[in-house]
Amino acid sequence: MDSRIQELIDFTRTKFGLENYYLEQHSLSRNVDIFSDTIYKLCMEWFPNHVTEQQEDGSNPEGTAIIEINLATRKFESAIFVMGKTYAKDGVTFANLEIKTIIKWVERETVLTYGKQFQLDKENEGELQFKECFEGVAVSPSGFIDVKFNQEGKLTSFSVHGQFPSKEKVKEETYTLSLEMVEHLAKEQLKLIEYPSYEQNKLFPVYAVEEIYVTNDATLTIPFEVIADVWSYLKIDKTISWNNPIYKPFDRKEICWTEDVSAEQAFSCEPSPISFPITKEEIEKCMMEVEEFLRQEYPNDTGKWILKTLHRDKGYIHAILRADNKDNRVFQRKLMIMIDARSLQAVNYMDNKPMLEIYNQFQAPDKLTITKEEAYGKIKELFELKPIYVYDFEEKQYVLCGKLDCQYGVHAGSGEVILLDDLV
Repeated sequence: MDSRIQELIDFTRTKFGLENYYLEQHSLSRNVDIFSDTIYKLCMEWFPNHVTEQQEDGSNPEGTAIIEINLATRKFESAIFVMGKTYAKDGVTFANLEIKTIIKWVERETVLTYGKQFQLDKENEGELQFKECFEGVAVSPSGFIDVKFNQEGKLTSFSVHGQFPSKEKVKEETYTLSLEMVEHLAKEQLKLIEYPSYEQNKLFPVYAVEEIYVTNDATLTIPFEVIADVWSYLKIDKTISWNNPIYKPFDRKEICWTEDVSAEQAFSCEPSPISFPITKEEIEKCMMEVEEFLRQEYPNDTGKWILKTLHRDKGYIHAILRADNKDNRVFQRKLMIMIDARSLQAVNYMDNKPMLEIYNQFQAPDKLTITKEEAYGKIKELFELKPIYVYDFEEKQYVLCGKLDCQYGVHAGSGEVILLDDLV
């Protein structure tokens, strides 16, 4: 075993008091953050000494400690004891279960400052949930810190996810937006959407707000999905059409989701291929491959699919397509084609059509009785515009925005103002 890995394993054993455990297995992994930096982690699975083998179904036994440490920072990103059971002898324990004590521990572990980079979001029995912020203002993409403990105060779970920006990455401003300044946008963002109710097996027609970010000077808008879903994607937005279909079944190949990472790559911080820009040549070949795939697997769908984005994933380039015949439903038809990054040949795909077909069995939505203008008049006082720092991928820094949203909607059949969470 590499001596550097062994040192981290010994460090982990001492840190979490794992004298009653043995290391069952370990591996190296890597991912790319929003700044295109490659992050390497050592992942470990520690079994309690009394456990001699894995369970028959392949799951980890109760009390197993699954721990991940960032190789560059030597900070732990997660430490989870399966089923909330810990056999740690002298592990992490919170005396008197005081929130202040837990916050101080989180600050030491993460080198983050409470109130400036993270703040308490929810408090449940045996659990504290924190959310990412900057000087108390929300951040997007958002992050979280979760801490769980048992009645004795022993740590049973700890996880950190997010970027938690420093001052150097933030363009600080004084928040000046108001709802009056963005009223025209508020009207535009009110959409007629069919919400599914699984309890009632019915679709509900609802006028609801499609959330959006507005820059502090009110000159630009950023769609919510750009940050929440496609921040690393290359935008294409091209309708795919053809004249000659190919009536031959597509040959699906098995996808390998794992990636072998060596100690040399990890400790030298070798950039992941995922962090590399997609070249012009790759774009052209991927577009050709997407067209050929559609001609083969969806031969009669010429002009019905839009290639929205391309992005890299472990060993592949993923092409994301949306159906051109958009309806009012919350979930839209989506297709993901997986292209081998070396051969640039399509090898597999995922279509969400089977999931959407569930809604065909739902009771049809009620007939509309009110207009969008009438609906807007009912909930305009319930709109929210809250400050939030959003990462700008062109400026390479966080910029101050307002998040335009509304927790309520208007039932387009009855005209009733309803809390959207009640529809889920």
